[in-house]
Formats: sequence, C-alpha cells, structure tokens
Amino acid sequence: MRSTSKQASLDDPLLRECYARSIRLLMDNSHESGVIAAAPEPKAVDRNYASIFGRDAAICSLGMVVSGDRELLRHAKKSLTTLARHQAKNGQIPKYVKPEKGEVDFWYSGCIDATLWWLIAVHFYNRQRPADGLAKQLRDNVKRAFTWLLCQEHQGLFLLQQNEASDWADIMPRSGFVLYTNALWYLVKELYRVPTLSKTRQCFKHLFFPFDKPMAEQRRARIMADYVKTKVPWSDVYLSFVNFSFWGRDVDVFGNILACLVGIPDKAKAGRIVDALIKRRANRPRPVRVMLDPIRKSSRLWRPYMERHDLNLPDQYHNGGGM
Repeated sequence: MRSTSKQASLDDPLLRECYARSIRLLMDNSHESGVIAAAPEPKAVDRNYASIFGRDAAICSLGMVVSGDRELLRHAKKSLTTLARHQAKNGQIPKYVKPEKGEVDFWYSGCIDATLWWLIAVHFYNRQRPADGLAKQLRDNVKRAFTWLLCQEHQGLFLLQQNEASDWADIMPRSGFVLYTNALWYLVKELYRVPTLSKTRQCFKHLFFPFDKPMAEQRRARIMADYVKTKVPWSDVYLSFVNFSFWGRDVDVFGNILACLVGIPDKAKAGRIVDALIKRRANRPRPVRVMLDPIRKSSRLWRPYMERHDLNLPDQYHNGGGM
C-alpha cells in the first residue's frame, strides 16, 4: 500500500471537488475520540452509525494520514488509539465503540474485518509517521490482535474462518472461508512479515479458484474443491466464499478487486479477472457493483435477515448494490 502524490491526481476539476468534499466530510465527522461513521443525525444515531466503527475509522485513517492536514492526522491517530483502548481481552477490535457512553459492540457473530483493517491502518500510520511513536504505543495491542486472528485461522489451510454476516457484508450469508476477508488477511501477513504468508497465498488460490490442479497435500481442500467442480462451470473470477459442500457463486466484485490489489493472483490471472468483470459490466451503471449475481429469495442461500431494514433485497446494498 503506497501513498501517491495528491497533486498528480487533482488536475481534473471533478476530482478536486470530490477531494475537497471528502476532506470536509472527514473534518465534520471527526470528534475528540476519533472519526465517526456518519453525521449524528436522528436516523444515524438510532442505528448507531454515529459511532467509531473499527473498519470505517481504520479505512478513513488511511486517507487522513496522507491528506497533509494536521487536524485529520490527529483524529486518525485518535481513532486507532480509541479502538485499541476498547480492544477485547482476547485481542478482537470492536465493530464500533461509543466512548461517551462506554459502549463497545462486537456484532452478533463477531466482526472479523475490524481487526484486519485496524492492523492495516496501524501499519500504514507507522510507516507514514514513524516519529510519532504509535508503533511502540500500540505494540501490545497489535500482538493481541494477531493472537485473536490466528485463533480464527485454519491450521492446515492458513486461511481465516468465519460465521455468516461477520464482515463488512454483515447481513449476507457468506461463511467458512470468505474471499474478501482472506484477501485482507494476506495483506496483513505481508505487511507484518508473517512467515506463513506463502502458504496463505497458495491455499487462497486453490480454494477460491478450485479449477486449477488441486493441492495434493491438503485432503480437506481437495474435497471442498471437488464439490465445487461438480456443480460450477469454469469462471475466471474467484468464488466469494467456500464452505463444506456449499459456496458462493454471486461474483464478489469487491473481493476480486481487493485480491488483485494486494497481489494474490499473478499478472496474467489478475488480467483475466478484470476482463471477466468488465465483460459482465461490473462497472455499469454505477462506478462498481458490489456483486454481479444477487442472492434471490428462491436461492438456498437466502436468509430472512437479508430483509432487515429492507437493505439486502436483490440489487441493493451488499446484495448487488453499487459502491
């Protein structure tokens, strides 16, 4: 993850306006404990969005750190340290916190990517601002975060396992080994130089794209891949998730793009993924659709909770909406 020159990308008037509005929004949503996920309007407060969310604050901090604005930099650091202060004893970073109320939330079945994004953001901040001493301040928190994540890792496949609805797509039925989550896990391992990085990459490629030659040494991976190959026609994209005897065919656009950005597929494979997404018009009519084949009520993967707040009906929000 490299920072790029701001000036190089701001020649377009529309981009300049987008940048200015982004800075203003981050400023407006920054408070003494960190950046909140939404402006504190009645609906946002009622739905708890006016809180410091683990993944949202971590992602925002990436831009805040390189913005050049001293106030945003201060709020980015505050966001990361606030989340660390409310870290669970087992090492998990919360889904969100409300420091003013002392409220800490870990979602229904956990929130696995909050910890991943927090680790990414801490590393990025440390690299951009090494003199600030954040690495030393959060050293023990980072260690505990890794301990928790390693407890979620399959000891033979070196990939994270999770329950349904426990990442950013928190009202979707992906479970077992999830594409998006493990793309982040690969990046975290690369950033922190975890020795099992290559094993994670190997297992990732075979499990989420089971059409290649199977891993001879991993019987469980072979069995899961065999289930897929008997039912799914060849496709150049990665599966959205793989579990025992069932999997995701929805084409997770975000997860596939993320896998390419962090460098899991080789150049040729990444090119085929991008070509396949463009052929399926993933970039139309919106900048990008979250997924290409929404889960419908007739699918065995449909869950009643997907109707919650009327959010995840087909072609909406996580279930095929635009990003």
